[in-house]
Amino acid sequence: MKKFKKFYIEVTSVCNLACTFCPPTKREASFIKVDDFKKRLDEVRPHTDYIYLHVKGEPLLHPKIDQLLDLSHERGFKVNITTNGTLITKNKAKLLNKPALRQMNFSLHSFDGHIGSTNKEAYVTTIISFIKEALETTNILFSLRLWNLHTDNATNQEKNRNRQVLEILEREFNLDYQIEEKFERGSGLKIADRVYLNQDHEFEWPDLNAEEDDGKGFCHGLRNQAAILANGTVVPCCLDGEGIINLGNINQKPFAEIIEGERANKLYDGFSRREAVEELCRKCGYRKRFGT
Repeated sequence: MKKFKKFYIEVTSVCNLACTFCPPTKREASFIKVDDFKKRLDEVRPHTDYIYLHVKGEPLLHPKIDQLLDLSHERGFKVNITTNGTLITKNKAKLLNKPALRQMNFSLHSFDGHIGSTNKEAYVTTIISFIKEALETTNILFSLRLWNLHTDNATNQEKNRNRQVLEILEREFNLDYQIEEKFERGSGLKIADRVYLNQDHEFEWPDLNAEEDDGKGFCHGLRNQAAILANGTVVPCCLDGEGIINLGNINQKPFAEIIEGERANKLYDGFSRREAVEELCRKCGYRKRFGT
């Protein structure tokens, strides 16, 4: 039986922001129903211990996020949530007392990525206020993400843009150093107990319109991760935000059958040979992180 280190269950395809780095989904807007979520948890329970409540969409938009967390806890799952953080105050009471919640990732680059954003100071300090309260009352881990660098030698404009955020973090967490002094791209910098800052290049979603390479390489899709979109489509990883590599639909076939289906096995066996058999995989830059 396949076991996955990460399992993505998208709870909504809808987002309240329109960030430049995140192409809008062409899928129908949808929110997972509680009964459907329960069914998905039961089907993936033998395959994973950790679930992530996103692929696309903003999970804190889901009106019953607290119920989804309760159901996850009842079944023994640890939950990770990635959010843009704009709805954190509204949802605070739904999150702080939920034992299933293991980690929250805040995409701070969403502020500059969304053209209509205003008041960066208030945005960042509101998130930090939530984190400080959670540190006192819960065991939640926090990752603050600034995934907006375009090159290893960031421009002065990029540095100044991030310096505003870093200054707020330095002040609010009483740091006696400038974060740039200790920063290493791609690795987390611990800035407080259970609080980490991650800075990296701007994220690029794979696109069928992109150039195709020789298809050599390796990926952990269907090895340490899998995903189910809000409409029930099973995909091999969290980067297939449009359901292009449609392995089957959990509303029509059991998950255990889907991941042992012909298309799933061809993808898995292909990467065993360090070969991308799916067109989307051949146009995905993430594969190159694992060498050829």
